[in-house]
Amino acid sequence: MPHKILSVDDSLTIRMLVKRSFKNFDCLVCEASNGEEGLAAAAKEKPDLIFLDITMPVMDGVTMLTKLKENPDLKGIPVIMLTAESGRENVAYIAKLGVRDYLVKPFKDEQLIEKAGRILKLEAKAVAP
Repeated sequence: MPHKILSVDDSLTIRMLVKRSFKNFDCLVCEASNGEEGLAAAAKEKPDLIFLDITMPVMDGVTMLTKLKENPDLKGIPVIMLTAESGRENVAYIAKLGVRDYLVKPFKDEQLIEKAGRILKLEAKAVAP
């Protein structure tokens, strides 16, 4: 059964990058463009991992993460934050919120896969003969 990954980012480019990064793995990537959509998608899809941007319209990533951790059905989902800010205070703050890891934008496909691989057992898709 494929792993479900939820990518929550207001940037279509970032969401496409996440999807492309996992195309060779047995993963299903769902998308949301803000925290409100992300919470709804997390409740519906019950993903195995969430990549979550911090700065978004409607509901930012910190608010979404806080609401996620308050929900007994969703609080166990591992979250990797995506941020453009790499300052020590910012990283310390998001760590306190219960994220498993973070990535500073811009990042490479390999970095996404490496971070996800620490949480999920990623398996290459079987190639049809």
